[in-house]
Amino acid sequence: MIKNTFLMLDGIGEKREKKLWKEGILTWDDFFQCKEVLDIDFERKTIYDDFLYKAYEALENKDCDFFAKNLKKREHWRLFNEFLAHTVCLDIETNGLNHEKGGYVTLVGLYSIDGYKCLIKGENLTEETLQEVFDEYKYIITFYGTVFDIPFLKKEFPNLRIEHIPHFDLFFASKRLGIQGGLKKLETMFLIERQEELRGLNGYDAIKLWKAYLNGSTESLELLISYNKADTENLFHLAKIFYNMLRSHVGIEEFINNAKDRDSQKVY
Repeated sequence: MIKNTFLMLDGIGEKREKKLWKEGILTWDDFFQCKEVLDIDFERKTIYDDFLYKAYEALENKDCDFFAKNLKKREHWRLFNEFLAHTVCLDIETNGLNHEKGGYVTLVGLYSIDGYKCLIKGENLTEETLQEVFDEYKYIITFYGTVFDIPFLKKEFPNLRIEHIPHFDLFFASKRLGIQGGLKKLETMFLIERQEELRGLNGYDAIKLWKAYLNGSTESLELLISYNKADTENLFHLAKIFYNMLRSHVGIEEFINNAKDRDSQKVY
């Protein structure tokens, strides 16, 4: 999807982007090959070409910083397919209090195509280890992480460098698609299942499990980790669903299909 994206170009918004798609300019390559594009003059076209060449280079090098700077946050979803191998799904658990009132992160769960890893307070959760993990990835997926997870982590670990990583927040993606509900509701809606022992558990249960662990219950910690693992794994499944839905929502699929229909009708 990112190669269909022209919103990074100065002066190109969603309406102008759709005009480009309607004219058959569906990709950056299409844009390069056209000498005249809409009402864009030669000088502006040259500037746009130069920028898109830089975007191509950044994509080839998986330069997440380039896209974090040049692509609006609400459009970071467009990078999902290209950054799949460099993606991490993030979900944190806390003790249930605001940071100002003694709140802290109890557990950080991270899921990628390489599997699940967990950083636990008092064991391996430090600013250094967390930064090492984030330095491995180029793209973050959360649910409401823009508002909760990331700010909470930044308060506890103020030197954490994470702003340069594009962020696909599924909460805001669901709002854009007109879908209401939290993560558990969306899982049910899209038939994403959890293990039987985890069904019905929620954020409040996660707080109680941590308290039980502090009182000596290792089983509670194991269940908390399993709960968090399910959260992060299901973020990945939901992201794939939302990515495809958002492609349809912005209309690119329709324009691609129309282009295929036109090509099939050509007489050679």
